[in-house]
Amino acid sequence: MQKYIETNRQRFINELLDWLRIPSISADLHYKNDVRKAGEFVKDKLIEAGADKVELCETAGNPIVYGEKIIDAKLPTVLVYGHYDVQPPDPLELWTSPPFEPVIKDEKIYARGACDDKGQVYMHVKAFEVMMKTNSLPCNVKFMIEGEEEIGSNNLGIFVKANKERLKADVILISDTGMIANDIPSIDCGLRGLSYIEVEVTGPNRDLHSGVYGGAVANPINVLCEMIASLKDENLHIKIPNFYDDVVELSVEDRAELNRAPFNLDNYKKDLNIEDIRGEKGYTTVERTGIRPTLDVNGMWGGYTGEGAKTVLPSKAFAKISMRLVPNQNSEKITELFQKHFESIAPKSVKVIVKPHHGGEPAVTPTDTIAYKAASNAMEETFGKKPIPTRGGGSIPIVAMFEKELGLKTVLFGFGLDSDAIHSPNEHYGLFNYFKGIETIPIFFRNYAEMSK
Repeated sequence: MQKYIETNRQRFINELLDWLRIPSISADLHYKNDVRKAGEFVKDKLIEAGADKVELCETAGNPIVYGEKIIDAKLPTVLVYGHYDVQPPDPLELWTSPPFEPVIKDEKIYARGACDDKGQVYMHVKAFEVMMKTNSLPCNVKFMIEGEEEIGSNNLGIFVKANKERLKADVILISDTGMIANDIPSIDCGLRGLSYIEVEVTGPNRDLHSGVYGGAVANPINVLCEMIASLKDENLHIKIPNFYDDVVELSVEDRAELNRAPFNLDNYKKDLNIEDIRGEKGYTTVERTGIRPTLDVNGMWGGYTGEGAKTVLPSKAFAKISMRLVPNQNSEKITELFQKHFESIAPKSVKVIVKPHHGGEPAVTPTDTIAYKAASNAMEETFGKKPIPTRGGGSIPIVAMFEKELGLKTVLFGFGLDSDAIHSPNEHYGLFNYFKGIETIPIFFRNYAEMSK
């Protein structure tokens, strides 16, 4: 297999670069045709790699790419999930190269989607090709690659419920997470959930002259800032009533085990170019990003933001707010709690509208399954070190949905790094990571097939 990978190394890179050139931004309807084009690209590559029954499955939104290779119904089946849609690239001025004109610098591919999730999905496509071309596929495999993950996977649940027979498998394999470092492999065994909300604050019925009306009429931006600031106390503890009711507090022993994962605070601050960290009092950085819920403003706007000055008192102000949730918290319940509280703290001088966007449930994946052990052993073989189980701070809401609808556990087999700048300008993915994934995935399949006998 290694010889096949090396022989086709440049082609594997070139194909990924071609895929990255397609601006498959699901959040912006102007790119709807490009999103579909990205789905068609991976469909064609699955066919070329040797998959059967490959098709674009239509949904009310973007299509889902499905394909399979069933070599023996008696053998176990791995269902590979990923997504081909990407985040918006804004702010464009902060990119050192155009986000959809991928370049390779310092052995890293720079482009939107390079790591999240095109690069990691394509590892699976190429690993499958490697196994097919070397006659070494040891068990069955199915692929389900969607185009709406970055906007909440609204149609994936409908597709899964309608295709339970087609999606029958023994385990789900997802590479949409990361590891600690290139020399410290790790496997995520937990993910946070998400509640995403937009708020609108309205004051006067039109924009006003800030000299004539300033000081006499409520400024919606000022009010919105005050309302958001009131959501946390001096210890950065979220003040929404009942917000923490369902949070599972880890034992002292479990917290100590979590903090055994290698972490250098000085390097963390240096990488982010910050003088100090800031977070909920009483918890370490590792705990704050893995086992604690959060509330963050993702965007805020209103009034005049163009060049120069305009002395205006705006009529409206807006903000997008996300809350990351931990096991036992429910996204719908948290959304309701937020809405009730935010409306209750609004002064009479403004009107408030809370618009829920999308959400998802937290998940914990087991470390005592055959599939997890197969993944751990595969990483140990290719990295030379046993991977460390970690808790991921991000959200993949479909993990909980898969378990509920398909009854399947997931292995989060990510090869990205926190420093890959996913969702940020200058997103990138190391060639080391890309090819290490292509090398490791077939070993997972081999281990899983052998250990399932």
